[in-house]
Amino acid sequence: MQQFTDDLGMVQELPELDSWETLAQHEFGRLAYHLCDEVHIVPVNYAVQDRGLVFRTAEGSKLLGITMNHDVAFEVDQYTETCARSVVVRGRARELAGEAAEEAALLTLRPWVPEARFHVVRIDPVEVTGRTFRLDRTWTDATIDG
Repeated sequence: MQQFTDDLGMVQELPELDSWETLAQHEFGRLAYHLCDEVHIVPVNYAVQDRGLVFRTAEGSKLLGITMNHDVAFEVDQYTETCARSVVVRGRARELAGEAAEEAALLTLRPWVPEARFHVVRIDPVEVTGRTFRLDRTWTDATIDG
């Protein structure tokens, strides 16, 4: 992860390439989608494929939500003791079928729970943004005087 020097600010924008590299290094993120008049956010296991994100899902509210409204957001974080990074993808989700779904089946999509997920979804990004934050944790060194 990026190292800060004294002359850099506390928050820096990531170049798009660095944002994609961060996405490719992870397999777990959060998907935000619309369902009726509500916004939902759920964890998903994903993979990067050709400047898009792919995940599997079972039938349910997530699949219904992206079928009714294709606009979604996706977010992934990472952090160390000294800095954090966040990448947000805004895009359009669609269920894959046929050859596209078969190609996605070759990706490393490892669900964390043993539930059948037969639907393959792809997020085609409209915008990818990322930020790196220098963590100033001076409060961890503070003591409380009694």
